[in-house]
Amino acid sequence: MNYKDKVIGKFKKYDKIEIIITAHAKVQAEYRGISTDEIIENILNPKRLYYAGKQESSNIYEEKYDCYFGYSKTQCHRYVLAINRHCIVCTVIKVNRRWQREVEKRYERL
Repeated sequence: MNYKDKVIGKFKKYDKIEIIITAHAKVQAEYRGISTDEIIENILNPKRLYYAGKQESSNIYEEKYDCYFGYSKTQCHRYVLAINRHCIVCTVIKVNRRWQREVEKRYERL
């Protein structure tokens, strides 16, 4: 199930200072050539958000989403976000292959 519209609605509540990027996500972003400014811009202006799938969260007060931001048919950024009072970026992944079909197959089963 695609939670894209729900996630976009939640993103509208956040300001730049309410987006927290974890140390792990910063290291992964730097390693993969993604700037933290680009991550924040994608969250504040989610025009590239293609798909958002819900994940299980160990904390009952937060919701966790697996978000795909598409740049082309072969390149996207995948962010795992925990949403509560703040928007916490848990991890950042750069996908360099045909990703749309993979996403559809992954979440079609759920």
